[in-house]
Amino acid sequence: TESKYHKHEGNLRTRSTELESAVTGSSLSTVLPASAIVKKSIVLSSESRKELAKQAKVTKEERRAQIDGRHRYLISRLADGIDLSEQQVEETIISDDKFQLIEQFFAPCGLKRLLFFYQDVSQQKSNASLRPDGSTSNLPQKKLFITMGSTEDFTGTCAFFLRTSDEVVTASNVSQEVNFGMFDCTNGNILQGLEFFLSQIMIPALKSQQNWGAVKEGLKNSQIQEFLYSVDKFVGTLSSSRQNIEDKIQLTKVDIDIYVRNLQNPSDYIAAG
Repeated sequence: TESKYHKHEGNLRTRSTELESAVTGSSLSTVLPASAIVKKSIVLSSESRKELAKQAKVTKEERRAQIDGRHRYLISRLADGIDLSEQQVEETIISDDKFQLIEQFFAPCGLKRLLFFYQDVSQQKSNASLRPDGSTSNLPQKKLFITMGSTEDFTGTCAFFLRTSDEVVTASNVSQEVNFGMFDCTNGNILQGLEFFLSQIMIPALKSQQNWGAVKEGLKNSQIQEFLYSVDKFVGTLSSSRQNIEDKIQLTKVDIDIYVRNLQNPSDYIAAG
């Protein structure tokens, strides 16, 4: 009986070993296709990137076909102000994911302003430029892009277009309906940029203005004089605020110990005061 038992146990162990080998083998056979699946997913990912690039190219060409005299006016103003070629500005605009804001700006009762920032933007290096540890590095690069002005930090140059009415902007009236301006806020110094824009550009332009619409007296009108005075005063306040922020107010350090060490009674305090 004992001999049969050992023989039976040996058969069980043998079958158990065979079963384990079979399971292990099946596990290995399961792992191998997984690596193949990873390779397949990489291929699919590469194909997806190619498809996205293809779609982006189609979108750019569709937008390029939409460009007319209105867009050309914006492009020429930006190229002159930022010192880029018109071709560079055009490529930037049709590649921007906020391109639709331009159409909203042209529409009747559309956006009142259209903003462009031109400043350093962090750009990731390509895979070929990875660091030795495998990480990527961000390189600042000048970039022109459309913005709402409320989501990105402003650290460079702002170019803006303002509408003068709610009329639809056409190729024939764009130069009358749209005003262009710029102010420089390099290193994020917005107060200084705004102060320069108002004091060196806007106020001289206003003071040389001859036609004030319904106000026939022009600069002799008391309301216009009051308005110009208010603008001058605002610029002065802006300048003072900027200087206070930049330079701060340094109070003189005083050694008060020599004044309080001999104070003994209320009359001493009154005299010190």
